[in-house]
Amino acid sequence: MNYLYAITDSTLMPGEALFTGVESALKGGCMLVQYRDKSNDAAKRLHDATHLLNVCNQYNAQLIINDDVQLAHQIKAHGVHLGQGDGDVKAARTLLGEAAVIGVTCHNSLALAEKAIADGATYIAFGRFFSSNTKPDARPAPLGLLTEAKKQFPNTMIAAIGGITHENAASVTDAGANLIAVCHSLFAAQDIEAQAKLFIERI
Repeated sequence: MNYLYAITDSTLMPGEALFTGVESALKGGCMLVQYRDKSNDAAKRLHDATHLLNVCNQYNAQLIINDDVQLAHQIKAHGVHLGQGDGDVKAARTLLGEAAVIGVTCHNSLALAEKAIADGATYIAFGRFFSSNTKPDARPAPLGLLTEAKKQFPNTMIAAIGGITHENAASVTDAGANLIAVCHSLFAAQDIEAQAKLFIERI
């Protein structure tokens, strides 16, 4: 099974646009949302994440917190996504529990993926695969990496990120990804609900 994985952007989605945008994506069939806000405003992040969790729960969807294990624990989010150097997977698993979803950024490295899985990751994330508005300087990864990862780690969910659009999404799932992580190509759309439906049809 393949899933659309929506990633928020605090610049693209200021204020109430964050909540209306995420709800539109959920109405379109998205079941997994990552709250990503790199600001240092702890009160804002707590408010936004709490509200988003309530919205996700209404649609039986899961909310993942980017890079903040303590916030995920505080609001009882469904899980956390950790970048390299942004937290210890084993410690996150201990704090959040066995049922939590823990994702780890692995860039273009199968070795990083192997370590993440050994430490208790639920899914491994590779990318970027195409030119990305959100992370233009991220190191590129070949589609063949997904195929090799699927072969090496058949029991682990694989996320792909970086410049994925509804035009190229099928090439990513065909290569081996289960989770199609999108930000700009979903939330910059005029009709986010329709865009989410289109993504889900393609994958």
